[in-house]
Amino acid sequence: MIIGIHSVAAFKPHKTGVEKYAKRLVENMAMLPEAKEHRFILYTNKQNQSTVTERIKNQDLPENFYLKILKFPFLWTQIRLAAHFIFKKPDAFFVPAHILPIISHPKNSTVMIHDIAFELFPEAYPLFHRKYLRFTTKYALKHAEKIIVPSESTKQDILRFYKWVDEKKIFVVYHGMEYKLLDLKFSEAPLNFPYFLYIGRLEFKKNILGILRAFDLFKAQYKSTHKLVLAGGLGFGGEKIKEMAAKHRFKNDIILTGFISEEKKENLFVSADIFLFPSLYEGFGFPILEAQAFGVPVITSCISSMPEVSGEGAILVNPHKPEEIKDAIIRILIDESLRKNLIVKGRENLKIFSWQNCARETLRIITD
Repeated sequence: MIIGIHSVAAFKPHKTGVEKYAKRLVENMAMLPEAKEHRFILYTNKQNQSTVTERIKNQDLPENFYLKILKFPFLWTQIRLAAHFIFKKPDAFFVPAHILPIISHPKNSTVMIHDIAFELFPEAYPLFHRKYLRFTTKYALKHAEKIIVPSESTKQDILRFYKWVDEKKIFVVYHGMEYKLLDLKFSEAPLNFPYFLYIGRLEFKKNILGILRAFDLFKAQYKSTHKLVLAGGLGFGGEKIKEMAAKHRFKNDIILTGFISEEKKENLFVSADIFLFPSLYEGFGFPILEAQAFGVPVITSCISSMPEVSGEGAILVNPHKPEEIKDAIIRILIDESLRKNLIVKGRENLKIFSWQNCARETLRIITD
């Protein structure tokens, strides 16, 4: 079977969650023994040409994976890729990020939908972007033969907002998480003070304001030298978050790092005492697994996909109640056995999330 993969995201040099997913999926799919039975075409654009060809030269991908560069300056998926499919379609097509070519695409198309945050938090998206996401998501749900989602929670969200979708076409495939801590080499020393850590975009739906309120309650009640490190770029509501942090009564103990590299992120995880992730919504929640991989106790939300992803390796709290977040922080600090148990359970939880399993199950769904 000839399998086409929309690979623009997989080879972008600067990666967010979707790009990381696409990259790891392609890499691990290439290593599957059963992948040798098929021919893969990786469709990408000219902007990614140097990155992709360098990877091919380094033999990161086997001989049955072929690169197809389609040059076009804008609306690449909807114009250039769609035009290519008018004349030549693969037997099956996989899209790692929900946007299916409208004019023409293979009938046997499988689309990954990571979340539908734009439906739950419409105010967090500019009007045009929200309408575009809603249109492309509906189109994919209607016209793709199969839909993959990263959690049961996201599947239920889709069925709740789009009641006309056939549940049988939606498949849950967990993302993977692989970290080899002993191989990490740090270019700079970790921070030399105790701290709680949040990593992710600074935006309202991540509940950063709730974290700031919980930190205020904690510092007022519990005499501690701990600081709060908020690591990530600004999202919707980011300026208000910066303003609240600047006016916080413990502002000298709050650090906003801005956007951080992967290496810096690993530095921060290694020495954090607690990872705070009481988000209001997640399609999956990669940072939870990253914290567990680094042996950091996790506090996360009891809603959305977070209980599903964190397993028994986290304390679950109501994200709308800063008091609960504060109490969970204190519990971890004063109860060493609880802390150790969360770390052990977190590491055990990681066994569920394998990129090889993700790639194998995704390939099975594509080819069925």
